[in-house]
Amino acid sequence: MKLGIVTAYPPSKVTLNEYAFHLVKNFRKQDQVSEIILYTDATEEEAAINFEGHGCKITVKQCWKFNSYTNVLSIDKAIRETQPDAVLYNLQFMKFGDKKIAAALGLFSPWMTKLKGIKTTVLLHNILEMVDLSSAGFTQSKFKARILNGIGNVLTRVILKADTIAVTMEKYVTILQDKYKADNITLIPHGTFEIPAEPTYNLDKGPKQIMTFGKFGTYKKIEAMIEAVAIVRKETNEELEIVIAGTDNPNTPGYLAGVEKQYADVPNLRFTGYVEEEDVPVLFGEAAMVVFPYTSTTGSSGVLHQAGSFGKAVVMPDLGDLSLLVKEEGYEGAFFEPTCTKSLASAIKKLVLEDDYRKAIAKKNYQAATALPMSEITRRYINTFREIQLDTTAYEFDVAA
Repeated sequence: MKLGIVTAYPPSKVTLNEYAFHLVKNFRKQDQVSEIILYTDATEEEAAINFEGHGCKITVKQCWKFNSYTNVLSIDKAIRETQPDAVLYNLQFMKFGDKKIAAALGLFSPWMTKLKGIKTTVLLHNILEMVDLSSAGFTQSKFKARILNGIGNVLTRVILKADTIAVTMEKYVTILQDKYKADNITLIPHGTFEIPAEPTYNLDKGPKQIMTFGKFGTYKKIEAMIEAVAIVRKETNEELEIVIAGTDNPNTPGYLAGVEKQYADVPNLRFTGYVEEEDVPVLFGEAAMVVFPYTSTTGSSGVLHQAGSFGKAVVMPDLGDLSLLVKEEGYEGAFFEPTCTKSLASAIKKLVLEDDYRKAIAKKNYQAATALPMSEITRRYINTFREIQLDTTAYEFDVAA
């Protein structure tokens, strides 16, 4: 199979680039895949495709740009020139831009690919029905939110034109089937990027690192976390370090710089900036716990899966997709009320002081993560591509008869 994947890809900083890296890393090892063609956004540096070990050929076609209004045409041209047997789109609603028109136009690409007779699967990481548009940074206006929801409904129907839509959570399947009467939805979990050897769960000597990881400024705000750790320091006299790993959300440029200035007098507060893929194991390995200072959620959490794979306890709000992941995939955490700094401080404090409790959560998360490695996830996609082909072949046979 000559497999095409439309996605952002390292060194790109566009959303879902890390997920694509691990998809490719594992697809290349599947015997059924003879070549992977990456249809990526344009970057100055070369794509990170120099993997170790055996694997199929990988071809890179830089054919789209973030916030370009012509991505649907340039992607279509690249696919026409390379003629893959199947195409997988690695998508969320703001994949092709943070400007609404550019983002919307790009989402017509899967339909265009299907119209060319190429088997098309969309991996849809989030659905608008599960996104709080206000806290996610789209709009504060209820009137505009209604308009955006209406546009989102139309765009969802456009995406559903693909042969198969893969979603990462059972609730997404139910919503798409019930609301849109879609019969082409399949559940393929997010999966875990890497499965390191099981850790000892012991912490190194020195300050305990309270770490958060992501793109911040919309529904991921770090002020409450910084203030919560300050409370824990006063109540426990423990030596704690706050580690803010990641960058601004594209919708809130300058957010982290503002927070760093605001809390300049807070001791042991470190901002790492963008974390390169090779530095992720060290970042998680040194953390005592991973905090999710979220007021909303917009999809299955890659950070939770990463925390689990490195055997880390997590502190998270009991809301939205995080709650669903705990129930569906077996993760665990110390929970807090999303808008209550004292509640967050209590959750952190318990993990700081009760080492057996921290280790129990960390072990459970490691077990949940190891149950769904990316090798299994890519195998499920291969099966999905086969099913599309079989369904099409059966349909053609019936018509011929």
